[in-house]
Amino acid sequence: MLILNIKIKISGKKFRVAVFAKGEKADEALAAGADLAGSDELVEQVKAGKIEFDVCIATPNMMPVIGKLGKILGPKGLMPNPKLGTVTDNVVEATKAAKHGQVELKTDKNGVAHLAIGKLSFAAEDLTANFLALHNAVQSARPSGVKGNFILKIFVGSTMSPSLRLNLNSIN
Repeated sequence: MLILNIKIKISGKKFRVAVFAKGEKADEALAAGADLAGSDELVEQVKAGKIEFDVCIATPNMMPVIGKLGKILGPKGLMPNPKLGTVTDNVVEATKAAKHGQVELKTDKNGVAHLAIGKLSFAAEDLTANFLALHNAVQSARPSGVKGNFILKIFVGSTMSPSLRLNLNSIN
């Protein structure tokens, strides 16, 4: 399974970011644009069922506390993960990346990745930039032991329409 973090501009979507941190780190996160920041009070809010955020970031010293919230945050896909860059001491950079639309890409067991790169209302330049960011990130994550073509096929389509197969030669 391939897991990547890709920075794609998703205009029109506002991401609400919560940062689990103590003291100075919580203040830094709020200054960087986090919607919620704190430690025990934020944990109590989540335990009460008030999940008013789309992305969850945590400092490493808060992970033992957040581990108790795994049954609440895990099924919603909000549990912080070091592989995804959401468990970090650099809360400023992580908050800014989350606010600007950093997207997580996961592949299924067959190696197929499904990801929204935009909407039909986007300008053609924005869609192209998002697609090229995705393509370049996948190509750069290519394992060194892979021989031959890493990307075999690319299809692009909207939700309720047939997909179109892209010519890989024109992309490279």
